[in-house]
Amino acid sequence: MILKFLSFQFPLKHCSVLPFSPRPVYKSIMATPPPVPLSAHEEHIFRSRYPAVLVPENVTLPDFVFQDSELYADKVAFVEAVTGKAYTYGELVRETRRFAKALRSIGLRKGHVVIVVLPNVPEYGIVALGIMAAGGVYSGVNPAAHESEIKKQVQAANAKIIVTNDLSYGKVAGLELPVILLGEARIGSAMNWYELLDAADRATDKYAYEDVHQNDLCALPFSSGTTGMSKGVMLTHRNLVANLCSSLFSVGPEMVGQVTTLGLIPFFHIYGITGICFATLRNKGKVVVMSRFELRTFLNALITQEVTFAPIVPPIILALVKNPIVEEFDLSKLKLRAIMTAAAPLAPELLTAFENKFPGVQVQEAYGLTEHSCITLTHGDPNLEHGIAKKNSVGFILPNLEVKFIDPDTGRSLPKNTPGEICVRSQCVMQGYYNNKEETDRAIDKDGWLHTGDIGYIDDDGDIFIVDRIKELIKYKGFQVAPAEIEAILLTHPSVEDVAVVPLPDEEAGEIPAACVVMKKEARESEEDIINYVASNVAHYKKVRVVHFVDGIPKSPSGKIMRRLLKEKMIEKIKVNDPKPMTKAAAAAPALI
Repeated sequence: MILKFLSFQFPLKHCSVLPFSPRPVYKSIMATPPPVPLSAHEEHIFRSRYPAVLVPENVTLPDFVFQDSELYADKVAFVEAVTGKAYTYGELVRETRRFAKALRSIGLRKGHVVIVVLPNVPEYGIVALGIMAAGGVYSGVNPAAHESEIKKQVQAANAKIIVTNDLSYGKVAGLELPVILLGEARIGSAMNWYELLDAADRATDKYAYEDVHQNDLCALPFSSGTTGMSKGVMLTHRNLVANLCSSLFSVGPEMVGQVTTLGLIPFFHIYGITGICFATLRNKGKVVVMSRFELRTFLNALITQEVTFAPIVPPIILALVKNPIVEEFDLSKLKLRAIMTAAAPLAPELLTAFENKFPGVQVQEAYGLTEHSCITLTHGDPNLEHGIAKKNSVGFILPNLEVKFIDPDTGRSLPKNTPGEICVRSQCVMQGYYNNKEETDRAIDKDGWLHTGDIGYIDDDGDIFIVDRIKELIKYKGFQVAPAEIEAILLTHPSVEDVAVVPLPDEEAGEIPAACVVMKKEARESEEDIINYVASNVAHYKKVRVVHFVDGIPKSPSGKIMRRLLKEKMIEKIKVNDPKPMTKAAAAAPALI
């Protein structure tokens, strides 16, 4: 995922070095790196311009983010933007411990996966951290996902428990797993949240605790990676702690307790849970929780909650620039210092328009992946008063990371100013894809390098630029849509003979999924029928927005779909027939957040 990142970060405290070494590669990121290896050619390996930061030894993620919470016990940690429902740090720690004990009391054991199907709610941090504190593995799911998609993740993760709310209960009721229902609702056999916590308070402590170690798994987010189909990404406590230590390295103690972050990016996303929730909690800031985007509510939250940092997606920036509703608000009351546009590139003209309208707010870009525990590159520079890298750059290399750029065909590492596939090596690299050795070996090579599938280069100043991507993912309003997944669904239609799904550019959504479909001779369905068929089987953001019937799908001699050629032909055809059908298609789609 490509992320626009904030111009300031959070401070690092109380860390000590641990030479973590499940893979020998990790030793190379310590303060004194070994000589760069030589093979048939010189290896071009790039490291941070800053010294290595210290990573605490044998501390779990919940303990890491809750450190010093007793000093901020009465400070608000999470507040819901609309209702005002809030949890202080004291309440957050207490409720997390209660939920961890409740999970243990109903049979959760170390390594068990808990699926969380929730929108952004003030309790989300309690749920995720409670699972981890109990020794479980948190796995978030988009609550907008189709029932069949949730079932796939539950089965792929071998989940033992589901946490959801009344709105999503119908999607999980038939999965034959224990269900914990957040909120006041009592439905069927589901366990009510409050009753479960109360019962756990009265339960014996005999099975309440189990030793949890830093190298234990704590999270299993699902990612399409570089190859399309969704896979479980195995992350340990150390992976996430190390990522936070690196990405929060440059902010001094004067900012502890001072940052108010907008929690609108979905918390089931790696950036939502790690980059927003965990990073803000680590530094005792406040997360202003929003479950969906509505412009007036959004602007009111920014002003009344005095938000200083707002991670948002390009469609929201477009609304801030163009929607007349914005003029109803006194923008001089904003305390906003920075925005981050997440998961999709920002058009240069839109960036300029935003900067003109909000001259005091910085917009910066960063880069991260689920497989790398979140943030990988960033802009904040402590030597430049948290200054920025060049415009359109995704920033510089964080401490403790190694990066190289390789020729995708030869595997040779490349020098500065030469585009190649970005590879990263650090303690943040995932342990692998769950139960998928083949895809793990494809993503992480024998020397521990994670191959990102993105093409970029590093310039003479150490700033990195993304120029293309090998991976075929479609970024619709910031969410990933895997063409292979949509193609598999389309091929189940009895009238479809062959299919290829490609991204088409769109002003509002960034990209929209479009399908070239070869229909069987006897088929009578229309393009709209095909669109509706996909829509009935996927979450709304995965819907196909454009369908073209074609005589055949062009493929390479090896059988690979020639997507770039198809995309070019579709764009050419659309321009001839209707100059703006893609924008119309995206506008017709429901808002994602």
